[in-house]
Amino acid sequence: MTNQPHYQLFIDGQWREGSDAQVMHSTNPATGEHWASFACASPADVDATVKAARRNLNEGPWSELNATARGALLYKLADLIEANAEKIGAVETTDSGKLAKETVMQTGYVANYYRYYAGLADKVEGNTLPIDKPDMHVYTTPEPIGVVAAVVPWNAQMFLTATKLGPALAAGCTVILKASELAPAPMFELAKLIKEAGFPDGVVSVITGDAQNCAIPLTSHPDIDRLAFTGGPETAKHVIRNTAENFAVTSLELGGKSPIIVFEDADLESAANGLIAGNFGASGQSCVAGSRAFIQRSVYDEVVAKVAEKAGHIVIGNPLEDATHIGPLCTMAQIENIERTLAKSVEQGATIRFGGERAADCGSQHYFKPTMVECPNTDIATLTTEMFGPVMSVVVFDTEEEAIAMANDSIYGLGSGIFTQNLARAHRVSSKIQSGICWVNTYRAISPIAPFGGINQSGYGREAGIQGIFDYIRTKTTWINISSEPMSNPFVMR
Repeated sequence: MTNQPHYQLFIDGQWREGSDAQVMHSTNPATGEHWASFACASPADVDATVKAARRNLNEGPWSELNATARGALLYKLADLIEANAEKIGAVETTDSGKLAKETVMQTGYVANYYRYYAGLADKVEGNTLPIDKPDMHVYTTPEPIGVVAAVVPWNAQMFLTATKLGPALAAGCTVILKASELAPAPMFELAKLIKEAGFPDGVVSVITGDAQNCAIPLTSHPDIDRLAFTGGPETAKHVIRNTAENFAVTSLELGGKSPIIVFEDADLESAANGLIAGNFGASGQSCVAGSRAFIQRSVYDEVVAKVAEKAGHIVIGNPLEDATHIGPLCTMAQIENIERTLAKSVEQGATIRFGGERAADCGSQHYFKPTMVECPNTDIATLTTEMFGPVMSVVVFDTEEEAIAMANDSIYGLGSGIFTQNLARAHRVSSKIQSGICWVNTYRAISPIAPFGGINQSGYGREAGIQGIFDYIRTKTTWINISSEPMSNPFVMR
C-alpha cells in the first residue's frame, strides 16, 4: 500500500520520532496488509516523557489552572471527540478490524465520559474537621495524585482511555498514555484533539512501543505515581512487579470468562439476543464477553436453537460496511489460540454446534465464524480459556444452586448476566454471583455514571462513576495552631 500514514510519538506537546529510530507497522486485519507505520519509544524517550509530565505537574500553566478551568478544557475535548467520531472510528476500524458502526458509535459516546468528569472537576471538596483540640484549625485539601501512566489495549481503546484520562485530568494530574503496539493509531488521532482543545504542552503525552523499550521503563519509572492498566492477567503480573520500583498506586482491569445464566422463566427471545450480543458483539473481542452460557434444562434446546438460528443470519465481512455484523479479529494469534482451544475441547468431549472454523473468501485469514460449543461439563477448555473471539460455550443446568456454583467456578470475575422474569430470583442470584458487574435481562451496557471493574484475576479497582475521580486524588491534611500563645515545650507534658 502506498502513501501509508506515519504516526510520530506525542511527547511534551510535540510530535517526534523515537530516539533510536525504531519503527513498527500496523496491519489492517481486513486485508492482512500493512496500512500505517508508527514511531516507537525508547527508554530514553520514556524518561523524557515522564520528566515532562512531572515538570508540568509542578510548574507552568497546568499547575496554575483551577478545577473549573480544567473542566472547561475537558468539555472542549468532549466536543472535539464527538465532532471527529467518524474519522477516529474509521481509523480504529482500519487499525484493529472492529466494526466501523461500533467504533464510530463508541467514540461519539465516550465524549460523555469526558463531560461527566468535566462536571465533577470542581465538585471535589475538602473539609474542615471538628478536631478535638480547641487551639487547632484543621482542614483537608484534595490534590492530584501526580503523574499517571495509563496503559490501554487495542480492543476498546477510546472507551478505556476515557475512563482513565477523564478523571485523571479532572483531578489535575498529568498523564502518559501508553497505546498498544498492535493498533495504536486512534490514540495518536486523540492526541491531535487534545492539543487542539488547548491543554498545555506536556499534560498529556501519547507513546507506544514494545515491552522492553517502552512498557517496562514506563511502568517501573520512579517518577510514576499512579498506574492504570487494562490488559491480560499474565502481563499484569509483570506490571505489578514493575511497580515495586516506584510504589505507584495501581488499578488493574483484566480479562474475563463471564457467565450468562438463562433460567426457564426468562423471556427466551431476550435471552437469545443477550447471548448473541454477549458473545458475537465486537466479534467477541470484549473483556466482558459472556462466553460461558448456562441454560436451564427445560429450555436448553429451545434457547440453543434460537441462538443457532440468529447466528445463521450474521453477516461476516468488511468492517467498514454497515451490513457487516462480524469483522476480522485483530491478530492471527487470536485465531490460532481459538483453533487450538477448540481442538482440545473436542478431544475432551465437547461438540461444536455451529461455526468452529475460519471464514473463507473474506479478504484475509483474520476472519472466524461465530461458534457455539456444547460442553458436557465445566472442565472443557473453551470454558476456562479466554479466546477473545466469537466463541460461546453452553452448559445445561437443573437447579439455581447448580447454576450459581458453575458461574462462580472461574478464576475471573469481571462481568455476568442473568435472564429471568422472577424479580426475587434476579436479586438473589445477582447477589451471589462473584463478579464486578452483573447485568439482568440485558448485557454489555455501560455508562460514565456506573463503575466498571472486576475481582479475582479480572483485576482490582474501579473505573468510571464518581469514585473514578477520587482514585486520582490524594488528601492533604493541614493543621493550623490558632492560639495566641507560643507552642508549648514538647518535653513538658500536660
